[in-house]
Amino acid sequence: MSGATVESVKLAGMVEDGLGAVERAMLDVTDSEVAVLRDASRHILGAGGKRIRPRLLLLSYLALGGRELERAAKPAAAIELMHTASVVHDDINDHGVLRRGLPSVNALWGRTFALLTGDFLFTAVYELMAPYHDLNIDLAKAATALVEGETLQASAVKNNTFTREAYMRIIALKTAALFRAASTIGAKLASAKETEIHALADFGYKLGLAFQIVDDILDMVADEDSLGKTSGLDILQGRGVATALHDANGNGNSSASDPLASIRQKLMEDDTIERARLEAGQLVDSAIADLALLDDRPPKAALVELARQVVKREN
Repeated sequence: MSGATVESVKLAGMVEDGLGAVERAMLDVTDSEVAVLRDASRHILGAGGKRIRPRLLLLSYLALGGRELERAAKPAAAIELMHTASVVHDDINDHGVLRRGLPSVNALWGRTFALLTGDFLFTAVYELMAPYHDLNIDLAKAATALVEGETLQASAVKNNTFTREAYMRIIALKTAALFRAASTIGAKLASAKETEIHALADFGYKLGLAFQIVDDILDMVADEDSLGKTSGLDILQGRGVATALHDANGNGNSSASDPLASIRQKLMEDDTIERARLEAGQLVDSAIADLALLDDRPPKAALVELARQVVKREN
């Protein structure tokens, strides 16, 4: 086994150990004495998920010389809890009944307790981040952006103004900002130079944009079994990349027995999906170019692979 391969195997083990510490931190901080909050939190956390945001933070930290993964675990857990809180709230707004392959919190506990569980997960972030001083500013900005993005999305759908420009602004706020926070916090924890922090911030931001575009593509083409959540909601509710790039609502036959299938068929017949995939691929290529200043070591290669997987994923 070559030296580079040995180092890559060692890195993979370190990242998995770090993600294990992230899971423990999330379970510890959500161990409420209020049973419904504890049980609902453990339900959504136990359902798994891609954990791409904490992985991004850990890899950014390691790529810039960080070595104490326990120190990075709590901020990574905070990032993931913020994302998880947002999807719990999303399922209330969207009436989603499936999340991560299991019934959503909303489906099992109802709207009121789902809302409170999402709030509880958001407040757990404060406890995790308390010792990290100015890094709270990076995460607070991402939290603000997330809420702004979701609000702009709801407004654009309500007012029938879901243009391509609106879509890109929305996903920049509701998704890319949290990715940028993850890579930025990882870099800052490693005491990186300003140029390195800026490069990792740009990497995370573009990766987040690409991730959301692919997520919206999968909402169009994947079934619920492979997606692990209620599919087709973006199309039916007049949002997502399909609506931004193509008049999805105008192409669906509202009198059809299955309007979602009708819309999807029309989208498959033109180049909407192909154009969206191309844009996601270009964003990932640009993100990878931002890593040029990093040394060619396994952590950089792992970041590149993470970016590539964003556009290759099927769920």
